Amino acid sequence: MSDTAGFPKQTIGRYGVWSVALRSEDPARRGELAEAAAELEEIGFGAVWLGGNSAARHAVPLIEATSRLTVGTSIQSIWQYEAGASAAAFAELEAAHPGRFLLGLGVSHAKLADQYRRPYSALVAYLDALDGAGVPAGRRVLAALGPRTLELSRDRALGAIPYLVTPEHTARARGILGEAPLLAPELKVVLEPDASRARALARASLAPYLALPNYTGNFLRLGFAEEDLAGGGSDRLIDAVFAWGEEGRIRDRIDTFHSAGADHVALQLVDDAPRDTLPREAWRRLASLLA
Repeated sequence: MSDTAGFPKQTIGRYGVWSVALRSEDPARRGELAEAAAELEEIGFGAVWLGGNSAARHAVPLIEATSRLTVGTSIQSIWQYEAGASAAAFAELEAAHPGRFLLGLGVSHAKLADQYRRPYSALVAYLDALDGAGVPAGRRVLAALGPRTLELSRDRALGAIPYLVTPEHTARARGILGEAPLLAPELKVVLEPDASRARALARASLAPYLALPNYTGNFLRLGFAEEDLAGGGSDRLIDAVFAWGEEGRIRDRIDTFHSAGADHVALQLVDDAPRDTLPREAWRRLASLLA
């Protein structure tokens, strides 16, 4: 079993923010990112999950600007970052800011990684290398969808951070993980009460993922049909993997993930703004409806 003693899962609270915009290679944006992170901590979010192929260095300005916010990668691709370098970056960040960073790892997708071969075996080997370099199992989490990777999350990590899933998946994942490991699914939120507009925004967001077999295969395992995956996604699929509508409806949808077994839900706001825009007013609205 994974050693969770070094990182109590309640540290990250019930809600976090998942964002690509909080990750940047541009030094000129450090101040903007730091200010946003400080506000997220102030309004009650327990964690920030850095979307895209993120790494420990992207967490530094957010951790430096806050006092208790947990920052995790969601995810760092095992194909892009060699395990020894990841371990060294983890050790450096841990020495400067103990207990503030979670290394979220994943195998990405065949279409996005030229080296993509036997992903499960590659992930096991990567974890072996992290073990050898002294990265504690209780300070890493895995982007797990299928049963084998969920079992790996249980046995070799703090837990799982499934992406683009449903409450039904959360319940299945909890059954595999057992009670102790962290289960922190991502959920996309559209702060839009009009059904037509909300679903249009959702479909635009979902479209790239419907070209990735890791996700479509998981949807089929969850009982969706091929027709649900066509045309940007059926209403049934959209309504299962997005929270949209009036604030009460959104809150209820988020609550279904907790009721299904999630410890923490990583909330990704979906709108039509450019990808690097920080939706700070929308984050405030989200925090208010969760309060």
